[in-house]
Amino acid sequence: MAMDAATIEQLIKESLPDAQVSIEDLRGDGDHYAAHVVSGAFRGKSRVQQHQLVYRALQGRMGTELHALALQTSVPAD
Repeated sequence: MAMDAATIEQLIKESLPDAQVSIEDLRGDGDHYAAHVVSGAFRGKSRVQQHQLVYRALQGRMGTELHALALQTSVPAD
């Protein structure tokens, strides 16, 4: 079962309310996405910690409903 981009965005925003999220379906199959997430919650965290926050927001769907996610994270520009 594939996951749509709107669901990915919704889950991330529920967990990181200030997040600016852009999602791109890389293959048109609903299984391979690229996401860019900008959130103040990432401030002071390593890249790995930032990615862990996003994966946690996806509530265990990585590897099941969502096969692949190329993830870029950053903090908002001041």
